[in-house]
Amino acid sequence: MLEVRPYTFWFVTGSQHLYGEETLTEVANNSKEVVEGLNKEGNLPFAVEFKEVLTTSADIKRLMLQANADENCAGVITWMHTFSPAKIWIAGLGSLQKPLLHLHTQFNRDIPWDTIDMDFMNLNQAAHGDREYGFINTRMDIARKVVVGHWQSKDVTTKVSDWMKTAVGVAEGSNIRVARFGDNMRNVAVTDGDKVEAQIKFGWTVDYYGIGDLVEEMEKVTDAELDALYKEYEELYELPAEASEPGAVRDAILYQGKVELGLKSFLQKGNYTAFTTNFEDLHGMKQLPGLAAQRLMAEGYGFAGEGDWRTAALLRFMKIVAGNEGTSFMEDYTYHLEPGNEMILGSHMLEICPTVSATKPKIVVNPLGIGGKEDPARLVFDGRGGDAVNASLVEMGGRYRLIINEVKAEQPKVETPNLPVAKVLWKPEPSLSEATEAWIYAGGAHHTVFSFDVSTEQLYDFANMAKIECVIIDEDTKLRQFRNELKWNEALYR
Repeated sequence: MLEVRPYTFWFVTGSQHLYGEETLTEVANNSKEVVEGLNKEGNLPFAVEFKEVLTTSADIKRLMLQANADENCAGVITWMHTFSPAKIWIAGLGSLQKPLLHLHTQFNRDIPWDTIDMDFMNLNQAAHGDREYGFINTRMDIARKVVVGHWQSKDVTTKVSDWMKTAVGVAEGSNIRVARFGDNMRNVAVTDGDKVEAQIKFGWTVDYYGIGDLVEEMEKVTDAELDALYKEYEELYELPAEASEPGAVRDAILYQGKVELGLKSFLQKGNYTAFTTNFEDLHGMKQLPGLAAQRLMAEGYGFAGEGDWRTAALLRFMKIVAGNEGTSFMEDYTYHLEPGNEMILGSHMLEICPTVSATKPKIVVNPLGIGGKEDPARLVFDGRGGDAVNASLVEMGGRYRLIINEVKAEQPKVETPNLPVAKVLWKPEPSLSEATEAWIYAGGAHHTVFSFDVSTEQLYDFANMAKIECVIIDEDTKLRQFRNELKWNEALYR
């Protein structure tokens, strides 16, 4: 399983010297208690570390530069406990290169009606202190997340937790390295793009390799390694009866095992966390990677077919955010247009990640129909039901657009005995016709990342951190307004 660095988030509090050292000491103590409570009771995925109470421009800039230089710091959380004059934040905010969360909270939950006095009021000024700080962030066009509420509230800690996961995904961007085996599928537009711009914008590295480089690594796989992997297949999946005896079916499954072990070795040696394949470029291989790609996705690797490096990188990013749960490469494959029950059947030739499965996957060996190679082994299963998102990252001539469609997935109720691929069924919001029209107007790709465990808000936060355009198709989408939003965004982001 791919792991991420043990990141931390720095917590800093804003104040000033107007109220004396005794007040600043209390501000620091309150801040430490808030951080301790977040770490103990907040159910956060990463630790929060209290740094200091900041009261001068020089100290703020110093700390922000330290955050930039610390590889384990994935973001900064700020809170204005008292009134912190916003001009002292200008240099520091202008220097910060890590994701920023503005926590608008206060130490006490309730007003102490019987004892409240001006000393209490001067100490607990976040209600207007955070507004002063918020203004300068807006004036400077600082990308940040604002979370409002008491720090012990579950709603607040959930929002902070979700933001943390997205921030870590962004921090890991510099570690997302995509190995492309072959080029893009010929004549396909949406999967092509500017790899240099992707590295500048997101930190994603995309490298090309000939398929022979993978074949060479596959040849190093030993029989002992292959036998051990096959036993793992037998424990985890249902295998066809023919696989119990030597023959074509067993050989096909073993070959995918060889691809898997060769691929994983190649990716590990190059520190790659995502990869692409292309059925048009299989020289030296007997099968297109199917089971192998599915298994590596289940370990956290990003993947996309037909050389689509951008979707492969997006999948790796979303798997980081999701903790590798319920997230897969996807393609809108075909429609069910029954009136009042319109749905999309999502699948791909072979490669859907089993983390979205509702049923125990089966290994099957069937013809592919394209690529001109032997019948590949792949996992077949039905996707589960539930709220999910379907996301596409497209390049619009020098700028990026992230398109998100909220959907309601349904576990298929009808068997498809002649369809030898994994499948996911969903109803897009607000309806198939409106969602699909909006998707097409937005230029959404046919390759996507489908996730039960990444939220619209987390993807919106990602777009905000990366400063790219984001459009959302949900139950409130009105097509005319959506089309106007695309025009406004085009003027804004060009």
